[in-house]
Amino acid sequence: MSAIAVSRFLLSDLYRSQRAVVPIIIQAAILAILFGGDPGPLPAPWAASALALYPIAAWLGIVVANTEDPIQRHVTVVAAGGVGRVVGGILTLALAGDVLLSLISVVWPMVATHYPHPPSVVALGLGGHLVCAVTGTAVGLLCARPVVGKVGWSLLAAGTVVVVTGTQSHVPPVGTVVRALTSGGPPGSGAVVGTGLVIAAVLAVLAAGVSAAVALRSG
Repeated sequence: MSAIAVSRFLLSDLYRSQRAVVPIIIQAAILAILFGGDPGPLPAPWAASALALYPIAAWLGIVVANTEDPIQRHVTVVAAGGVGRVVGGILTLALAGDVLLSLISVVWPMVATHYPHPPSVVALGLGGHLVCAVTGTAVGLLCARPVVGKVGWSLLAAGTVVVVTGTQSHVPPVGTVVRALTSGGPPGSGAVVGTGLVIAAVLAVLAAGVSAAVALRSG
């Protein structure tokens, strides 16, 4: 069983359990509040929705990683042919959710407001949301099973990391990207977002590696 096949299997499990509905609804509610009036010209308003996506993606990452209980996870690992494929499937599914939520967050104000949105601004906004979402996924994987066994501790740990890193404008990748969006996309913002995407991707891969390593040691 490939990582893609594992992600499809986990997606069907998530669909049946409806565990992923709450974080998605909360992000939609945040977008409705942020862009329900006159948020101002883009990309500055995207700073708030991108920052909001950071904890939402972390939450979603925990939900995806904890979809199965330990006994079910063991069966899936055996069927998939190894821990690596299962963790790869978890990461793939979480990243797919990141892309979906990022697209919704970017398109929403484009439809709901009358401000122009040239391609360069849209690319900056989409990249900024992806940076925050993928970083959130990394946090979620590090705070979910098998690294953190209890859901309550997982949410507490993820919340602490998000608050500490997300509120510091000088801390990459989330802080620096949100600052670039808040400033209206000044010169050099594209490089900030591009660097942020690289850092976020590395963090997500490292988090998946840690999760797989812990699973191997405990299994």
